[in-house]
Parts: sequence; structure tokens; C-alpha cells
Amino acid sequence: MPDKIFHKIRIAFFEIEEWEKDYFKNHLNGFETVFYPEVLSLDNVRSVKDCQIISIFIQSKINRDILLKLPQLKIIATRSTGVDHIDSDETERRNIAVCNVPEYGENTVAEHTFALILTLSRNLYKSIQGVKERGFGSDRLRGFDLKGKTLGVIGMGHIGRQVARIGQGFQMKVLAFDIREDKKMAKKLNFQYVPLEKLLKNSDIITLHLPFNEKTKHLINSSNVNSIKRGAYLINTARGGIIETEALVKGLNNGTLAGAGLDVLEEEHHIKEELELLAKGFLEKYDAKTMLESHVLMEQDNVIITPHNAFNSKEAAEKILETTVENIQSFIRGKTVNVIQ
Repeated sequence: MPDKIFHKIRIAFFEIEEWEKDYFKNHLNGFETVFYPEVLSLDNVRSVKDCQIISIFIQSKINRDILLKLPQLKIIATRSTGVDHIDSDETERRNIAVCNVPEYGENTVAEHTFALILTLSRNLYKSIQGVKERGFGSDRLRGFDLKGKTLGVIGMGHIGRQVARIGQGFQMKVLAFDIREDKKMAKKLNFQYVPLEKLLKNSDIITLHLPFNEKTKHLINSSNVNSIKRGAYLINTARGGIIETEALVKGLNNGTLAGAGLDVLEEEHHIKEELELLAKGFLEKYDAKTMLESHVLMEQDNVIITPHNAFNSKEAAEKILETTVENIQSFIRGKTVNVIQ
């Protein structure tokens, strides 16, 4: 869509925080921008009825009724990966482009994965707690080196590949499982694709980096947990439902697993994507604290749990805004990017 079609471009942003407002003002200088901390709804849509571009977050539900109130709308730039909060049938019928943020933190999640691994391998949490409670002393705190160990990466998308790169930096051997095998990438990053069963049997550390769906639900389960190499560690920064909780507890209790590092739990089924956790009111809606307090894994001293925070870094948050600006500017120049329809 050429610039000349937009004689006066007006862009509305919803679910905006102050620091985000400053970012968009600086990077969209020359355009008229309006900002709303609340969601876009029927209550406020009339105030932006002349906008050609709107940018929303996850809590704004863009349905047909909303779209009917936006006759000038040409593009919706959602600051999320998922787009189920937008009526795709209606936007397609009205020829409204929808752009998303497909990638924003593969290295962020990969680095958190290794934070969990190192916390377990060097007993960091126990060491810190021990110093606070008893002072210096290294009884029962001996860890192990990552060098020479085998890292099993399940799911070799952008995050899994970054995990493999970091593993190579620690001089680990990397095994990988994925339904689609990229042999050129395997050669480039020096890892080996193997069947899932072989990965489980031969990995000292197993880490999950794949989406949650019907095929991946309980990928680690009661039927295969005992196939895991005895004394291995299991890391999950993907989705809780990929691991059957009962099987995980069983593996920990019988010694198959020496420990686990979890950024996600199976009960988080209501979370579609990580960015929901940053939405205002999310924690009030879903009482994660109560869920954690009653969770059986909280009682395991060889399990560390972080609050679904692997994705959450300053750089990842800025990447979301950077991509949103790119989506808007590219559309105005007539060269759309990250368009999902």
C-alpha cells in the first residue's frame, strides 16, 4: 500500500505502558500516534474510528462488532505471536492486513535454559540458601561439569538450535530429536539427529523446546520416563503439558531422574503464549501463586521452578516493539512483512 494512500496517517496503540509509549513516539516520528493503557473495546473504539492503523496486545478482542466501527482501518499490528484474539474471517473479508511478532526471544529462552541447567549442575540454589542459613560449608554441594556430557534437545526450532550452540560452547555432545530434520543445520552446528527413544537413553541432560499440541502432549510420560538414562536431568522451558506430571514425579522418586529444572507446569494449560503473562490482570485472573503452593513438585529438593519467566528479558521486550514498528513502517512503504493473512 503506497504512502500516498495515507494522506494523514493516524496510529492507535492499546494496552500500552509508559515506556512503550516513549519508544513508539521516538520511532514513529512524523505520524500522529494516540495511546491507550486499556484494551480496545466497544466502549472506546469510536475514539479511533478514523485510524488506519491500530496496534494491540493479547487482551484486546478484535471481533466483527469492533471492526465495523473502524471503517478506515487498513492494518492491525498485534504485539504478540498468536492472533486468535482477532477475527480473521472479518479482517480477510475487509482486506485488513494482520501482522504479528513471530520471533522475539530465542536466545533469551535458551540462556534461561542454561541458567536452570547450571543451577542444577552446580547446586547453586542449595549453595545460596546454605550460605544464608549456615554460612560457608560445602557439604553435599558437589556438582558436576557440563564438559563431555550429552545434551539431548527435543525440538530443533530457533530456540532448540540456540541451545545446541550454547551446548557446543560448553563442549557438550548434542543429540537432537525433531519430526523435521535439517541435515545441513545439524552439520553446521555439529549435532546428531536421533530417534526420541535413543535420545532419552543416552542424554545426561534433556531439554524441551517444542510447541504444545495434541502430538506433543505428554511426550514425556509414564510409558517412556523409565527409558531415560538413570541420573539424567530434565529441563522444560516450553510448555508444561509436554511432560506428564505424574510421570515426572515417578521418575524423580525412583531415581531415574536426578533432578528437574522447570519454567512451566502442566496446570498452565490456559496460557497460549508467554506474552499473556505480561498482560495486566493476568495473574489476578489465574491464581498462579495458589497453583504453585499446592504443587507436588514444590516439595522436591532436586527440582527448581521459575515462574514462566524464560522469555522475559529487556532485549526480548524491545524486540517486540522493534518488530511492531517494522511491521507498521513496512506496510506504509508497501512492503508488508510478518503478515499472517
